[in-house]
Amino acid sequence: MTLFEIIILAIIQGLTEFLPISSSAHLILPSEVLGWNDQGLAYDVAVHVGSLLAVMIYFREDIWRLTGAWFSHGLSASQTQDSRLAWWVIIGTIPAVMFGFAFKDLIEIYARSALVIAITTIGFGLLLWYADSKATQVKTVHQITWKNAVFIGLAQAIAIIPGTSRSGITMTAGLMIGLDRESAARFSFLLSIPVILGAGLLATLDLLETPNAVDWHALLFGAVFSFVSAYACIYLFLAWISKIGMLPFVIYRLILGTALLLFVFI
Repeated sequence: MTLFEIIILAIIQGLTEFLPISSSAHLILPSEVLGWNDQGLAYDVAVHVGSLLAVMIYFREDIWRLTGAWFSHGLSASQTQDSRLAWWVIIGTIPAVMFGFAFKDLIEIYARSALVIAITTIGFGLLLWYADSKATQVKTVHQITWKNAVFIGLAQAIAIIPGTSRSGITMTAGLMIGLDRESAARFSFLLSIPVILGAGLLATLDLLETPNAVDWHALLFGAVFSFVSAYACIYLFLAWISKIGMLPFVIYRLILGTALLLFVFI
């Protein structure tokens, strides 16, 4: 890859990992439309590391507080708000892990086409619009119940289908259970930490088995630009989402999905 391609793909990864607009829909565009070469497994690991560092540093106080609460109260009868929230993050992660191991190979074979991504980008974009327009927004993140965590976790598992958008579907589910927009986004971002960590570890294990040479400069640039764009994305999204709502992202998804359909059929 050229330096330009390295930087652009890293920025795309960092932004689309957390915005409700589907990272897979965007990462397919450079290869399908512009004819760029596949970035490779090592680069995927690097940009995932950048995104993971961004969300962990942004939520470092929450992570520290929730972890401490879980170890001190998580296994006792006297739960605190933070220990319960830590449990909900764990519970919400389980469906994605199970679905990932069960269906990963099938998805890789049958669902990574531009047509599938176009349909899911549009379909789940419309679902996001419906959830946002009907949302009561009466709950905060600390009012999530275990049933809510299971529901959002099952929604996150659906994101194994390319074009769904992990952040988009979890925010959609959060809005459906009555969370306000910022709380839906915060819980989505907290849920992303174990998922991105797991995906990065699996990719790293696969990388260790490949004999290909590693371009360390590409990995460094990819990780740095992914980190910067992801951190800026999280900061700005949480600052603006209560004011602007989900409609701009829905419109963007509809435009992107339509463009992909045109690319497929024309």
